[in-house]
Amino acid sequence: MRPRVDWMTQADERVLEFLHEKDIIASPSVIAANIDYTQEYISRRCRKLTDAGLLQRADASNYRLTDLGERFLAGEADADDFTLDKPD
Repeated sequence: MRPRVDWMTQADERVLEFLHEKDIIASPSVIAANIDYTQEYISRRCRKLTDAGLLQRADASNYRLTDLGERFLAGEADADDFTLDKPD
């Protein structure tokens, strides 16, 4: 079971699941088109997930899932592993 993380949104989990299921590196616009959110919103969420260590920038516009992101999806990570110190 995945840990409950206060700052995470449903979109965050969908971003992580999309990158995991497709096993790809993708831009926020590609992710957004596939999970029915706006590119602007997914771009902000990807930055937040990167700050938390769940995603990593592959280059200037693309993201990949990290090992921590994989562990989170598998329910093997503790919420304390990726708590953000910065407010929204």
